[in-house]
Amino acid sequence: MRQNLARRSALVDAAIEVLARDGARGLTFRAVDVEAAVPKGTASNYFTSRDELLNQAGHRIYERLIPDEATVAGMVTGPHTRERTAELVRQVVERVAAFRTGFLALLELRLEATRRPELRAVLTARVAEDVEQNVTQHLASGLPGDGDAVRMLYLATNWLVVERLTLPGVFSEEEAERLIGELVERVLPSGP
Repeated sequence: MRQNLARRSALVDAAIEVLARDGARGLTFRAVDVEAAVPKGTASNYFTSRDELLNQAGHRIYERLIPDEATVAGMVTGPHTRERTAELVRQVVERVAAFRTGFLALLELRLEATRRPELRAVLTARVAEDVEQNVTQHLASGLPGDGDAVRMLYLATNWLVVERLTLPGVFSEEEAERLIGELVERVLPSGP
């Protein structure tokens, strides 16, 4: 297998775009070659199988969703209140929704993982790591709420992102923002 890491990343990014646009059934080496604008056969030189390409796409989506250092630093500044927590949740929803193709591709991968144990293992590990990292960061920040509250926020806001990206007419942007505030108010304790 070739080791040009920049080209390999470009091919995985192209796979994410194909997954988001055409679904898992549309993900072929040829479709990835076309999306990446590389010669026919390039993707098959970098990945031993379609399964490997699916697994790499699952990893890459999470790499691209990781907030930069400035964003993480901003999460721990400011008051340790429910209002601040609601603002942070809104920022996370915005950041994740901004990577529309990545989130849609992740939905496709999740469905595909129901039929592919190796992909299921990859996604399970990545999602579990993401959830626990969110819990750890939240608890370390001093914001209100325990680990279960963070997990509940995670679950609810993930579905809000699904609605925004797949059926954007269900909730207006204003209503979604209001619902995030209500969610935080109801899930997190009011006192220190």
